[in-house]
Amino acid sequence: MKTFSATPADIDKKWILIDAEGVVLGRLASIVATRLRGKHKASFTPHLDMGDNVIVVNADKVQMTGKKRDEHFYWHTGHPGGIKSRTKQQILEGAHPERVVYQAVKRMLPGNRLSRRQMTNLRIYAGSEHPHEAQSPDVLDVKSMNKKNTRSA
Repeated sequence: MKTFSATPADIDKKWILIDAEGVVLGRLASIVATRLRGKHKASFTPHLDMGDNVIVVNADKVQMTGKKRDEHFYWHTGHPGGIKSRTKQQILEGAHPERVVYQAVKRMLPGNRLSRRQMTNLRIYAGSEHPHEAQSPDVLDVKSMNKKNTRSA
């Protein structure tokens, strides 16, 4: 039996729609990162972009546990004394709340050129509207994926 290694002709990309309302940020980011890399597919090949196109809506309504809303994002402008910081709460209430989800997903992926290309397949929107209806995305219910199986024996 030979090992299967996918080629670019074998890749089948789909469009996935995820509603982030009420979902914990880290769990959402890990699910989105898995879909972007293509690790959910049986034919996963690490050196190819096999992942799906992912649309995340309602990014401003994502949940965080503990005191994570009060943690800071830091960046530097490049000028002397140019360190800047904002809390995640300030970013979610500001003009670009989708940046919190973007950074969480980006940090779940490996830091290489392939993951930077895979991040271009991610679209995040603060509200519930998105311009990708023509692609007819499949809805992925992440809220039910995180629930434990409470089946009685």
